[in-house]
Amino acid sequence: MTRIFLIFVALVFVGYGVACTVDPVLPARLAGLQILSGDGYAEMSAMYGGLQAGVGVFCLIAAFKPQLSRSALLLLVLAIGLLAATRALGALRSDEVLTGYTWGALAFETFVTAAAAALLSRNS
Repeated sequence: MTRIFLIFVALVFVGYGVACTVDPVLPARLAGLQILSGDGYAEMSAMYGGLQAGVGVFCLIAAFKPQLSRSALLLLVLAIGLLAATRALGALRSDEVLTGYTWGALAFETFVTAAAAALLSRNS
């Protein structure tokens, strides 16, 4: 079950990371942001492209190297869990209407965190 989960997560993160590396305007547009400088373009590429792809590649490696699976699950619980928590906090602090982008990302991040935590506790 852990291997299947890590492969699924890897495909999602690598796919989104590559898409955002190729087109950093993609996540900006989805989130309602504007890139106003070269620094912004590089930042969107790095954080949405490189970091996401890196998490995905690590999960893919861990899917086939059982000695790394606990580390990958812990990474998902901590990094994606805090991502979900801070996204939820930001959503609660906003007076603006949230779109499907935020709700979808929050749902995915919450699912990944919960599933990783369950698998981590099961494998303890």
